[in-house]
Amino acid sequence: MTKRIIIFTLTVVIVIFGIQSCSTYYFRSNYTDTNSLIHKTNLLWTKPFLKAHLKNGDICILKDSWKIDSTLNIVSGTGTQYDFNRKQSFQGAINISIDSVAIFETNEKIVKPETGRIIALCVMAGVDILLGIYCLTNPKACFGSCPTFYIKENDNFHYADAEGFSNAITPSMEYFDIDALNTQAINSDTFSITMKNEALETHCVNVVKLLAYPVKKGERVFQSPGNEFYLCENKYSLLSAKAEEGDITKLLKNEDRQERFSLSDEKNLNSKEEIYLTFDNVKNSSDIGLVLNFRQTLMTTYIFYSAMGYMGDNVSDVFAMLESDEKVRNKFDAATKELGGITCYIWNDKTNSWVLQSQINETGPIAINRQFIPLCNTQSGTRVRIKLVLNKGLWRLDYASLTNIVNKVAPLELSPTAIYNKGKFDKLALANIISQDKYLISMPGDEYKFSFTIQGVNTDYELFLYSKGYYLEWMREHWIKDKDLLKLKQMVNNPKKYLREEAKSYKQYEAAMEQEFWNSKIDTKAFSYYEN
Repeated sequence: MTKRIIIFTLTVVIVIFGIQSCSTYYFRSNYTDTNSLIHKTNLLWTKPFLKAHLKNGDICILKDSWKIDSTLNIVSGTGTQYDFNRKQSFQGAINISIDSVAIFETNEKIVKPETGRIIALCVMAGVDILLGIYCLTNPKACFGSCPTFYIKENDNFHYADAEGFSNAITPSMEYFDIDALNTQAINSDTFSITMKNEALETHCVNVVKLLAYPVKKGERVFQSPGNEFYLCENKYSLLSAKAEEGDITKLLKNEDRQERFSLSDEKNLNSKEEIYLTFDNVKNSSDIGLVLNFRQTLMTTYIFYSAMGYMGDNVSDVFAMLESDEKVRNKFDAATKELGGITCYIWNDKTNSWVLQSQINETGPIAINRQFIPLCNTQSGTRVRIKLVLNKGLWRLDYASLTNIVNKVAPLELSPTAIYNKGKFDKLALANIISQDKYLISMPGDEYKFSFTIQGVNTDYELFLYSKGYYLEWMREHWIKDKDLLKLKQMVNNPKKYLREEAKSYKQYEAAMEQEFWNSKIDTKAFSYYEN
């Protein structure tokens, strides 16, 4: 989730291949019947299973128990194999090369060290039964947003300083993300930041780096949506800010976490709104940029989790198709594109028109993003007017200002020199992060502190966090019960209609989601995946 990742249109798989209705037979030749029964999470005696979606399209379902041979890189057990057309092709003892697997799925907690390769490819289904109170009240408001990072690990219950790669929901969608950490006064040669897994997710972290640029008094470095970095000087505060509800200047004038946000349109989740910003006494107005602090509301979280429920017991089938079919991956964000980003325009007095500048698209409801849009202003006056067009009910805005661009810069890239796992130096975690082809795998409740060595004590640095990886969302018990193939089809084929029809249902959740979202966050000081 969590920067929440939107995967609701992944369900194009369902549209392409179709899904049959379920019945209640155990490991018979009918794959649909077997798949239905192994997901009967309301039956406490349901036996453990491990489902392997092979890259060639076959599926193997192992029952009761299985073994992992880390030397031969295989998993073996007794079960049934189905071919690409979901016809039973074999039943009995099966050996599966892990390299041949696109996605695993299981309802059994995986804790043995040698199972790392499986965990990194595994969708967990129904395991939240073992986790007690989490996400039981309202599974659509369950906390989640990929890795969360904290400079002060015990602060910011309702915020994080950064959240990583929120849209990387499968291995093939891995990407890097950069988050601004603001200017930090470095009084020692070490800077640390803590990464937490506070959700029911498996985090597979490939890289964590610190980007640092030394700044003098009055200077700042800002990141653009295209991940370019600009050294800037001077700050021009808002003269006025107006939205549909009236004057919102006080909410956007200071970086105080007093955010401006609107509620969704009860008739259409895809409704747009406009915000007008005015700045005065701007020097060198032809070489300026807009600084904007923002994050998302829980609208995309709701849609994402709704879609997971619509997938039901076919969730791993969908994820396997994502891994093997590039066309499916390319269509996953159709509904997200309908909601859109924050589009910026600047007013041109000569043409009496708004001129398009750029757009911000950064997913996530937890960390406040700080991004910078260079503006193309052809006028010489000291007054600058800007219009923001954004989806109603989707964005929280904390701060807006203008600044002068000095030049583009390239921050230093620093790799961690130490990683601590809940207070203890973790040599393996450090080796995995430094290696380009290995991953630090973080399970619910995990907490790692990354330490970086910085040259130049008593120097101010503009810092950014670079994180790269992917994550796998766990399938909640309550989501499986919400299976609705017609809704899946509508999300993929007609997202505009879906956003209209779902607006009323979202309204029922909107007011209460915020509190329930934060209340369902896992306390990493009290909870460990390996001890429950």
